[in-house]
Order: sequence, then structure tokens, then C-alpha cells
Amino acid sequence: MTLSVIKTYKFAFRTSSYITLIMTLLLGVFLYKFNIEYIWLTVPFLIITFTLNFIIIQYRAEKFIYRRVKKIYDELTLLESSSFIPKSITTDMNSLTQEIDRFAKNKKLEIETLKVREEYRKEFMGNVSHELKTPLFTVQGYLETLIDGGIDNLEIRDKYLKRATKGLERLIYIVRDLDMITKLEVGDLSLDIETFNLIELINEVFELFEMKASKKAITLTLDRDYETPIWVYADRERIQQVLSNLVVNSIKYGREKGTTELSVESISDDKVIVRVTDNGEGIEEEHISRLFERFFRVDMSRSRQIGGSGLGLSIVKHIVEAHQEQIYVESEIEVGSEFSFTLKDSNKSSGISDENSLNPK
Repeated sequence: MTLSVIKTYKFAFRTSSYITLIMTLLLGVFLYKFNIEYIWLTVPFLIITFTLNFIIIQYRAEKFIYRRVKKIYDELTLLESSSFIPKSITTDMNSLTQEIDRFAKNKKLEIETLKVREEYRKEFMGNVSHELKTPLFTVQGYLETLIDGGIDNLEIRDKYLKRATKGLERLIYIVRDLDMITKLEVGDLSLDIETFNLIELINEVFELFEMKASKKAITLTLDRDYETPIWVYADRERIQQVLSNLVVNSIKYGREKGTTELSVESISDDKVIVRVTDNGEGIEEEHISRLFERFFRVDMSRSRQIGGSGLGLSIVKHIVEAHQEQIYVESEIEVGSEFSFTLKDSNKSSGISDENSLNPK
């Protein structure tokens, strides 16, 4: 890459002006002292002196400064050609200083970002390793017991095979959810946006987890009877996953004989908010900001006993944000938790009426 030079004449102009002024004054004093009547020579002397001084000083300054400045530019360009590609080299020290200062600030920010990413990478790899290692060792232990003779005992064989199956299911959950998060982050998982009835979808989710909730005598319910459909504009399959993860989460950590309640409320001309509320144990305030982090658990030991991949809430957040919507969480110890997220209201945003929107895709 060829770099052009932006010339600056400030130094040469000022220096030449000072020298010319001094020499002209000295000439004037000399002519006056010796009564030489050639005062008119002062003007051409001034012009010639200034011009010669300017040319010489500018040439020498450029030659002297350019070599050193070019060396600085070359070294900076070698450091990072992608972020420091000057179109031209300037011999102006102020401009050079500003350019180097900008480069240094950008590099500092880049280094800090890389440090954060490296910490995140280490934490993530540690979490993945731990989450995969636990069920793998569990399955390995059960299988080794069976190989060592436990397979001959029908009771032990059935019990250990069931436990090994649960361990494998946990591995499948983790790998599947990791794959989904990765696709969401890199944009490989496209959204199939359509208009659908949100109340109908919520009832479908309730049917899916009715049996799971009944094991803890938890009631799945809507906050009221919705006589008319609520049409929203989103990816139906992904929103079903969001609702499923939130409902399952409320069942896992809910109280025996508790309640998981869903509600839908209009909050603006084109937005609705979906709330999933339970009367479970609640979450301490210090943990709320980390709830959507991968593998984060408030109670690690209990969470692993309950099962799951530890990625459910992280997936929820990614899906909601992929729709360019917001997700919120509020919780109080011994009272319960509420997860809520916004969706685009198809009725108000696209003018679909209840009468003619039975199949509004």
C-alpha cells in the first residue's frame, strides 16, 4: 500500500517569518546607521529572504520529520493493518499525536474486550465440561456395575438401566440446547414469522405439561377466561418453546400444590406482554441479573437432581431477543416469581379483526 504525504507548512512559515523579520530589522538598522540611501532594497530583501528561508526550512523539516513519522506509521500498520490503515502520512505533529492516541484507545478497548471474552470462554468451557462430565460419569458407573455382574440381578439391572437412560437423556438435552443457542447467536436459526392465536398456544402448552405438573399437584391456569383470540405476530414454534421452558421452570422450582398462572395483557398499540407467574420459593435479588446466563443455577445441587440442561432460560432470552422483543423477571423470596416478555400484537399492528382472522397466516 502506497501512502501519500499530507504536507504542513506551519513550522516553515512561522520560522521563515521570524528569521525574515529579524534580518529585515537588522538590515534597516544597518542602512540607517551608515546613512545608506537604499531603503527601497528592504522590500525585495524581505521577499527573497522569506522565500529562501521557507524553501530550505520546509525541505529540511519534511526530510527530517518524514523519515521518523513514516517509521511510526509503518510500525503501527504492522501491528494492526485492519484497524490502522492511514490513507496518507502527515508531518503535522498534532495530527500524528491525535492519530496515535486514537489508535491506542482503540487497542485498549480491544484488549479489554478480548479479556472479557477470554474469561467468558473459560467459564463457558468449564461449565460445559462439568455439565457433560456429571451424566457421563453417572452412566459409566451404572454400566460398569452391570458389566461386573450386576446384570445377572434383574432388579439391579432394571434400576441401573433406567438411571443410565436418564443420564443419557440429560446429555441429549445439553447437546440439543447448546446447538440451539449457538444457532441463535450466529443467526443460523431463522424465524418463521406468522400470525397465530396466542391463547390457543398457551392451552396447548398446558396440555403438554399437565401430567408433569400433577406430580407436584401444581395447577396450570390462565388468569381469566379469554373469550376472543389474541393474535400475535411471531414464530409459533419458538414461542411455544419459550412458554414451555418457562412453564417447566415454574413446575420444577414451584411449591407442592402451587399454581402457575399465565396472563396476556395489551401494553401499547402494537404490543402485548405475556406473564408467567408462580407462587414458588422465589429468587434472591442478587441472582436475578444472572438468571439468563448459560448453566447458571441458584441452587446447583438441587438443580442437577431435578434435571434439565441448565440452558432453558438462556434459550428463552435468545429467542425473545431474536424477535427484537424484551424479557423481564421479578421475584420475591417466599412469594414467587414472574417472568414476562413482549410480543407484537397482530390485531392492532396489521388491522386483523376477530371475525376474519381465523387463519391469518
